Amino acid sequence: QMEDPIQLKEEGNKYFQASEYEKAVQSYTQAIKLNKDKALQAVLYRNRAACFLKKEEYAKAASDASRAIDINASDIKALYRRSQALEKLGKLDQAFKDAQKCATIEPRNKNFQETLRRLGANIQEKVNLRVQFSTDSRVQKMFEILLDENSEKDKREKAANNLIVLGREEAGAERIFQNNGVSLLLQLIETKNAELILAAVRTLSGMCTGHKARATAILHYLGIDNICMWMSVDNEEISLAVCNLLQTITDCLLGQGPGEHHGKEEAVVLDTKKDLRMITMRLLDMLVSKKVSGQGRDRALNLLNKNIPRKDLKDHDNSRTTFVIDNGLKKILKVVGQIPEMPDCLPLTENTQLTASVLLNKLYDDLRCDPERDNYRVICEEYIKSKIDPQDMDKTLHAIQMVSGVLQGPFDLGNKLLSMKGVMEMMVALCGSEREIDQLVAVEALIHASTKLSRATFIISNGVTLLKEIYKKTKNEKIKIRALVGLCKLGSAGGTDYGLRQFAEGSTEKLAKQCRKWLCNTSIDARTRKWAVEGLAYLTLDADVKDDFVEDEPALQAMFELAKTSDKTILYSVASALVNCTNSYDTKELVPELVQLAKFSKQHVPEEHPKDKKDFVVKRVKRLLKAGVVSALACMVKADSAILTDQSKELIARVFLALCEDAKDRGTIVAQGGGKALIPLAAEGTEVGKIKASHALAKIAAISNPDMAFPGERVYEVVRPLVSLLNTERDGLQNYEALLGLTNFSGRSDKLRMKIVKERALPDIENYMFENHDQLRQAATECMCNLVVNKEVQERFVADGNDRLKLVVLLCGEDDEKVQVAAAGALAMLTAAQKKLCSKMTEVTTQWLEILQRLCLHDNMEVQHRGLVIAFNLISADKELAKKLVETELLEILTYIGKQEDDPKKQHILNVARDCLTRCMDYGLIKPLSRA
Repeated sequence: QMEDPIQLKEEGNKYFQASEYEKAVQSYTQAIKLNKDKALQAVLYRNRAACFLKKEEYAKAASDASRAIDINASDIKALYRRSQALEKLGKLDQAFKDAQKCATIEPRNKNFQETLRRLGANIQEKVNLRVQFSTDSRVQKMFEILLDENSEKDKREKAANNLIVLGREEAGAERIFQNNGVSLLLQLIETKNAELILAAVRTLSGMCTGHKARATAILHYLGIDNICMWMSVDNEEISLAVCNLLQTITDCLLGQGPGEHHGKEEAVVLDTKKDLRMITMRLLDMLVSKKVSGQGRDRALNLLNKNIPRKDLKDHDNSRTTFVIDNGLKKILKVVGQIPEMPDCLPLTENTQLTASVLLNKLYDDLRCDPERDNYRVICEEYIKSKIDPQDMDKTLHAIQMVSGVLQGPFDLGNKLLSMKGVMEMMVALCGSEREIDQLVAVEALIHASTKLSRATFIISNGVTLLKEIYKKTKNEKIKIRALVGLCKLGSAGGTDYGLRQFAEGSTEKLAKQCRKWLCNTSIDARTRKWAVEGLAYLTLDADVKDDFVEDEPALQAMFELAKTSDKTILYSVASALVNCTNSYDTKELVPELVQLAKFSKQHVPEEHPKDKKDFVVKRVKRLLKAGVVSALACMVKADSAILTDQSKELIARVFLALCEDAKDRGTIVAQGGGKALIPLAAEGTEVGKIKASHALAKIAAISNPDMAFPGERVYEVVRPLVSLLNTERDGLQNYEALLGLTNFSGRSDKLRMKIVKERALPDIENYMFENHDQLRQAATECMCNLVVNKEVQERFVADGNDRLKLVVLLCGEDDEKVQVAAAGALAMLTAAQKKLCSKMTEVTTQWLEILQRLCLHDNMEVQHRGLVIAFNLISADKELAKKLVETELLEILTYIGKQEDDPKKQHILNVARDCLTRCMDYGLIKPLSRA
């Protein structure tokens, strides 16, 4: 029997190569007992581990490999063998770690890389199986709780919420789908329990999101008829949830929404056109069904509004629109032709008919050529003609109501319908009818027809007299208020001969008082009260009316409350009234010479009403702010884009700008959500509206703490509107206040400075630094002073081929102290941050030394301090540059300042001057000085 461990190891190796693993184990075991050398001990353990691997004794193999690793942590063979053993023992995570160490030591070893890939895949599969098993059991448990009528309420609510969350996760959605989940969710819907229905519908929405195949399968399983039936219920939450589900399914079918997760079915080609047409047809059927609630009808209209017209007019395919026109235009016309006061009316909400008019407009705008528009017009004309029957007044009323609805949609088409034989005459005749319902419909039609009068003379000559008679004689408030608005509109269209004061024996104040009374009367339905707001939108053009209106607190609050409703006309009317009250409309400036000329030629020259002067306007603005106008405006801005038109956005922006005029009020505006509301107004809308909103943001940004006015990430959204005002087409005040706002922002954080740079504001700011206007030049220079802290801005100054540094140096020599302070501050920071700029400063202009000396001797201590800091930066940058400065009068200036007695008021100045002299002494350029 051998007693030499090395010989025993060699013997064990021979046995291993001969596949005699048991004898090899015995040799290695004997060697381990006799061996005293640690390095050899590690080899013996890892060799014995290899034997145990071959014998499939994986626990012993892992143990021996671990002992070898304890001796030598980087023993790659031991690590790999332990990884193999642990893999066989099912300890994949630990095996993966060992394989990872092996790959780190030998990254090019393909065997290690392959092992890592295999283990990674196995671990993921194991995790997936564990999650799948866990998810399956959770799903089953949730459905058991939800379908058990005896379950506790809290448990059911928790299970419902968990199910919704699970449906939003891809893995969870797939497990629900694969485990008969859609059938179980359908059972929850059939319980008729509102909470369970909501949970089921929201879970289905999550399951459909971004997965075309699953969305298609769910659509077919549930059935479009069922989905539309659920959307038709008279429960707002359920109706909205089902609407969202159908929208999610539609998004998937159209290939919109979140990224598609096709999974294994990605090779399957799904033809979605048939499903989309089926959905469209069912939605159109909902419009005319008496079984559908008003909310359900609104949902159907909203879905059609969102999904039928093209999103981008560059896309030539408008087949969805032409399909709806051919198959559903008459159904939409039937909705706009409904008369709520009549017994056979379909269930409607306050917004249904207006939403239908919006849909008519969108469809008309989506048409590509005249033949398509002619087809649209012919369908409308034929359908309306079929309803006009002199023997059946009710039927005729519906025809007139349809024309009224089209006038609120595609107005040009509405004008053509007005010119149809007998339509206008029928409208006027209905005004003279004894039936109140006839008068109501006719008056509304006249109002809508008067928005842009194609036959203004005919309507004014016939309609005004009739409306005056109706206004005076009728006792029905609904008719009276509409007649008043009609008179206001016609008066506006008819010019001075038909001014508002012509329509009543009293004054516009009397009419406005009546409108305010209607507005505050909550017993009158909202649909009627909205006409009072529209009347005030016209009547507040009168200075006396608007002054009285803002003093009427109940009327203001009633108007603000109505503004929260989703009604396009109300939003526009409220915004118009507020524009009138704040005098934020555009006015033409009267040239004095032309006024004198007009008076000389005895022409009428309009004079400003005393109550339209600045003092009265300011008083009205303060009154509106106190009444909470900002909160109302913020609420209006949140309205859906179909309700909040670009014109309304512009009006709201005008009001905000007027409210921001006094700096003292801006804090109140921010506190009530004005800052947040202005951001979308500055991004979307008419060009004028965006400019007004941007200017209002600039006024707020100029004096407010950005962190308070625009908290979180919102502050970065404000930068672009401010930069948009740095334009020669904008007026000086807009330029100036935008620069103030950017100055404030650039002083807050480097992230904000970077955002300003990315918005390409630097060239514009530099241009304003050249401006002749003192305030603009000062504001731009102050903004640049803050921006130069940013490294990218500094690098632009360092770059060759530009005069940026020269401009700043020359501005330091300006007579304007504020410009000097800002420019010197910028130069001080630039020369401190970039040594290259110190030498470059001496090259950009021959006046640099004279300017620097003037700064160091300046009477303004702030300018003087910055000048001395620049001098210190130049001296510190380079010995040769310091020598150059010492040879000039600057040394005498520094010596003069440095020798002065200590003074708390200007100690910071004295210290910098002394630091300059100390640095020169360190260079050996001057000898130590002693102060007298």
